[in-house]
Amino acid sequence: MQVAILAGGLATRLRPLTDTIPKSLVEICGKPFLEYQLDFLRRGGIEDVVLCVGHQGEKIEGHFGDGRRFGVNIKYSYEKGGLLGTAGALKNAEHMLEDKFFVMYGDSYLFLDFATVMSYFDEFEKPGLMVVYKNYDCYDRSNVAIEGNSVKQYSKKEKTGDMVYIDYGASLLRKQALELVPANQVYSLEQLLGQLIELKALLAYEVHERFYEVGSPEGLDEFTAFVSKGEVFQ
Repeated sequence: MQVAILAGGLATRLRPLTDTIPKSLVEICGKPFLEYQLDFLRRGGIEDVVLCVGHQGEKIEGHFGDGRRFGVNIKYSYEKGGLLGTAGALKNAEHMLEDKFFVMYGDSYLFLDFATVMSYFDEFEKPGLMVVYKNYDCYDRSNVAIEGNSVKQYSKKEKTGDMVYIDYGASLLRKQALELVPANQVYSLEQLLGQLIELKALLAYEVHERFYEVGSPEGLDEFTAFVSKGEVFQ
């Protein structure tokens, strides 16, 4: 199994902490955040990692190298000439991606049985799957509505009454889905997933354990408290 981690953003919400380092290298209890991500990926059976990097990406590669020290194999896809957006970054890395691959944000810490999600995905001939969590606006604004086993609506901008789920921070795509993404243009994952929804082609997979994120000062503090309890490796 393979995962593409979207780690090319500017991390403006964490400034000035991220003025000189990328978000992936922000230290929590003495370790950069990406090391926590790689650990749970390795323990979940994922050893093939594609890091989609841009802003200060060379610092990430300088620290993690080919990933062997952390029990994984890392390839780097650099966005050269400007950031391309989250789906644009995947399109840019297309030549490195397998026919099926997970997508994760570079600031998310999740609790996910990757093999079970992949097995579920394989039951259907859909090009995409979004992992969702019934959030009720608890950890962030809920932004997903589902119907049956499919995502009916997804928007980070507009909220409707039946949006009680949230994008958990992980998706699963078939490489063919990237045919919907224009090359060398800024394009977001929200736009790509929106197209799949219009085609009635985006599965939903519900999980029941909360996520953590370090993209905001509040989220960073919360994850630091979680790690400090010693629960992160359980």
